[in-house]
Amino acid sequence: MMTFISQKLPNFIALSLFAILLFIAIHIVPIPALTTPVSNAAGISFALLTDSAGSPFFLITAALLCLIPVFLKLPKKTITKIWIQFGILLVLSFVTKTVLKHETAIPRPYTYELQALHLVDSPANFYSLDSAAKETIVKQAGTYISPWRLRSWEGETNYSFPSGHTIFAAICVLFWGGFFIRRGNYLVAGGLVIWATGVGISRLWLGMHFPSDVMGSILSAAILYFFIPEWDEHAKKKK
Repeated sequence: MMTFISQKLPNFIALSLFAILLFIAIHIVPIPALTTPVSNAAGISFALLTDSAGSPFFLITAALLCLIPVFLKLPKKTITKIWIQFGILLVLSFVTKTVLKHETAIPRPYTYELQALHLVDSPANFYSLDSAAKETIVKQAGTYISPWRLRSWEGETNYSFPSGHTIFAAICVLFWGGFFIRRGNYLVAGGLVIWATGVGISRLWLGMHFPSDVMGSILSAAILYFFIPEWDEHAKKKK
């Protein structure tokens, strides 16, 4: 058991750094009112960050990360093991995110803004509508809300907890951050943590999530990682 945990220690170190940095960023970076104007520079930056961890572009991010062991010319068996572990983690995170959203049924922050704009009676009223009606309500908010925020609102009308984008970013940090730490590539691991922090902040800035959603995503990723098998190659050689 201790060996199993020690094998995962670098990964949890990477995730802990992400959790700490995101927690600090949440309390330092001001999240403006959702009706405030948005500059193109800010809009593009946050859109790129959030898209890099969202559908369908997360597939590109995942594919690029999966190419790393190939570029490092690791043994084929090692590469296969890494891909299987990462694949299991991705599937578990998707299932967990879907189940938690359904079970917790927490409204997204922007639904409260829709209520404040008198476009819906309450967040609960918004979620009682069908998909077409939700899209119509969100489009009506375009008079008051920047298109940079509205594009996310239109695309995601499900519940808030946890943040799917952040749980993907957390998994990337957890898995690949640990991968880099083991190899002494601390700068690359640090860059991954900074990117993931940007993803988390972008979700708050866009009005898609509460701080508890993004922090909860990190905790979810940590729990899921305990279900990922480890293959001790040295032990196999001794046998």
